[in-house]
Amino acid sequence: MNAPVSHRGRGYNARLHEPDCLAVPFPDYDFTGHRLEVRPGIRLHYLDEGPRDGEVVVALHGNPSWSYYWRHLVLGLRDRYRVIVPDHVGMGLSDKPDDDANALPRYDYTLQSRVDDLGTLLDHLGIDGPITLAVHDWGGMIGFGWALSHMAQVRRLVITNTAAFPMPAAKPMPWQIALGRDYFLGELVIRAFNAFSAGASYQGVERKMPAAVRRAYVAPYDSWKNRIATIRFMQDIPLSPKDAAWPLVEAAGRALPSFADRPAFIGWGLKDFVFDHHFLERFRADLPRAQVHAFEDAGHYVLEDRHEVLVPEIRAFLDANPLR
Repeated sequence: MNAPVSHRGRGYNARLHEPDCLAVPFPDYDFTGHRLEVRPGIRLHYLDEGPRDGEVVVALHGNPSWSYYWRHLVLGLRDRYRVIVPDHVGMGLSDKPDDDANALPRYDYTLQSRVDDLGTLLDHLGIDGPITLAVHDWGGMIGFGWALSHMAQVRRLVITNTAAFPMPAAKPMPWQIALGRDYFLGELVIRAFNAFSAGASYQGVERKMPAAVRRAYVAPYDSWKNRIATIRFMQDIPLSPKDAAWPLVEAAGRALPSFADRPAFIGWGLKDFVFDHHFLERFRADLPRAQVHAFEDAGHYVLEDRHEVLVPEIRAFLDANPLR
């Protein structure tokens, strides 16, 4: 159920879900991956780097990225910290099952499923003590959703361009999100042309990604089948109480001020067309003691644009606020 997979100097065959030395190499992704069957026939890929007795950092990516987003932070922490980074089902190097009613195996691409998968992984790894929760994009919804039933475990926060609450009322709906939620046109554009993943690799940064890095971001999403999660994530965004994920996201938002007594680090790219200053202002209000680093010259993938600054700052923040 838990098979190690080396990614050192290798690439990835998204169709086989196995490393392939002929596939696109992943720059700076020098890790040994693992797989866990989180549901019958469905394997979740994750990284588990650093000393087994190190303070635990759980880093959660969003959509349409994968664990590759966190690579610089993992490399900057793994000498001392135990860093656990899952690829959500349907994303990155995890399995990408269908959600058709007759599919075997079948996966329900919902926020609650993501929260449950995270719990299964951490239970499997025996992570029942204090952790640092690091989040980006939809990883914030997943992480804070899980935290609702694990408040005492979450002792530090690292927050990058994300949300843990419904969309602020003052925030206009981005047309890209509205398109993605269209069950006909959005599905066609995103699954046929990989428009979301490929587009984000350009629009999500202010500093142009090197070609090899951009290829790594989009590599897992190489077919209609393998892009299922990139559209299902968008369709699951809760915009009103009638949406399935609304109660969980609303509850996470109500609980957010409860974390104000814990050390928090916020790294934010202000050129993010989705998670913009409206979201940052909400985090500042609910976590008034947070250490905030906001960058006018960074976008949604803030760890791409400013990892040279953020990784040392996050490391210093963790070192200065030990869990024990």
